[in-house]
Amino acid sequence: MPSATLPAAAPASTLTEELGTLVRTLQAHGPDAAGRLLNGVSSSVAFEALVRLNQGFVQDILATLGPARRQSILDAATPALAQQWQRNQDFAPDTIGRMMEPAQSVLAPDMSVGEAIEALRKLLKNVMVTYGYVVDGTGKLLGLVTMRDLLFTSHDTALTDIMLTDVFAFRAGMAQSEAMQLTLARHYPVYPVCADDGTLLGLVRGQTLFEAKAFEITAQAGSMVGVEREERISTPLWRAFRFRHPWLQLNLLTAFLAGAVVALFQGTIDQLVILAAFLPVLAGQSGNTGCQALAVTLRGITLGEIKDGDGMKLVTKEGLLGALNGGPVGIVAGVAMYVTAAGQQSPDALMLAIVVFLAMIGACTVSGICGALVPLTLKRYGADPATASSIFLTTATDIFSMGLLLGLATLMVWAF
Repeated sequence: MPSATLPAAAPASTLTEELGTLVRTLQAHGPDAAGRLLNGVSSSVAFEALVRLNQGFVQDILATLGPARRQSILDAATPALAQQWQRNQDFAPDTIGRMMEPAQSVLAPDMSVGEAIEALRKLLKNVMVTYGYVVDGTGKLLGLVTMRDLLFTSHDTALTDIMLTDVFAFRAGMAQSEAMQLTLARHYPVYPVCADDGTLLGLVRGQTLFEAKAFEITAQAGSMVGVEREERISTPLWRAFRFRHPWLQLNLLTAFLAGAVVALFQGTIDQLVILAAFLPVLAGQSGNTGCQALAVTLRGITLGEIKDGDGMKLVTKEGLLGALNGGPVGIVAGVAMYVTAAGQQSPDALMLAIVVFLAMIGACTVSGICGALVPLTLKRYGADPATASSIFLTTATDIFSMGLLLGLATLMVWAF
């Protein structure tokens, strides 16, 4: 549905059918595809469509356009909005500065309540005003006034007498995840955004922030298996193929690594064929343990819960949790191995059961460690923590689980 982040947009009843269709189409595509769609319409229509989108998404789209095309759209925008969009381009992706809208309800500190009401009355024809922002001559934010205080205060009262001076504001360079953490107990409809020196740069609506984080969270499930964030249901077949196929080739390469580990112990498998039946059991259980650790770690990264120095604690915890989970599961798997081997009249039934038990504990421990370590490592080196995490995790768990089971079985063969 069209975003209400910018009050300058026309009411929904006045939208033409073509413009409404264009807005919905842009929302259903990634930035690159949306940019190509806008190249087919006039600059004024492109502006009317962009003004109804999430402001962070608007910046992503503008970044895909050529300089001339981008400037033509800015020329078609209102002066305040064009200036704001240009200012937003200076900030890194996934920061608050990328999703600002103009702060138009700006008031001077020497105004009276009556003068402030008259100034806001002119804006209300085109702009939805939630708060008035009091700034000094240099643009620094001094305070905030609510509509209720303006309505129920005498007109000759000084604005500085009723303004709130302890104003919560975002810093423009702040990460969206950090901002989300700070808003959990506030739930304000609009947040001012300031530079480090306190200068008011723009506003961010709570709806805009939550839209951005909601999309990031829904994109994580796809990113973990190599689906690009830009891919949508409407993405063309060939483009979707180019997004996904390289990751599948990588997955194939890592699968060969796991196969090579099994090949190293082919002699052991030839002597103890029953082990082949338990390889997928071990890989599946350890893989699920790793995915649980991965999900918790990605959630912590997304919500900003993992601070500097917390990584080792998390890895240790997930390793211990994997060992605790591996114990009971290993007992069940060991009993299953014993029953199966005894049913085949194997003289090594008890020893095989012990091997499966120990391998399960070890594999689940390693998979828990890898589930936390993979996204933390990607984040440390500047990569998206969710990007193809499950591919790397699956490779690690397969190699360790199969290698551990076959390695212990080989030692058993040598010893007995």
